Amino acid sequence: MGMAVGNKGGSMADINITPFIDVLLVLLIIFMVITPLTPKGLEALVPQPPPPNAQPQKADDRTVVIIINRDHSMMLNTEQTDESRLGKRLEEVFKTRAERVVFVKADPDLEFQYVARAIDIAKGAGIDKVGLMTAKVEAGE
Repeated sequence: MGMAVGNKGGSMADINITPFIDVLLVLLIIFMVITPLTPKGLEALVPQPPPPNAQPQKADDRTVVIIINRDHSMMLNTEQTDESRLGKRLEEVFKTRAERVVFVKADPDLEFQYVARAIDIAKGAGIDKVGLMTAKVEAGE
């Protein structure tokens, strides 16, 4: 705090706001630097259930689903595969397709590391978008 002594009115106390402005500017600079560095989460698509009054439609034959079972075995749609062959098989499937979307469906009791590994393999194979399928979404609730 600063104190000014005047001739007529006696003593007068004023708050010096310069240190407050300095602190404010430092905080502003810190937040401007930190904001672009914040980590982003996993970008994934979740299939939306159809509207309740919609007609049931046949599943698209072009939909690609990676299924991970409780025993960590993998299937690409109906074809049995494993982690070592999954990337190459996805590259073959999407070689002629313009839209590169794959869904991952895993057992609910499975640890997420196996799902993350499948997503990583799919991204490495050049898949643009990876969606996650859950039991609720599949049932249409």
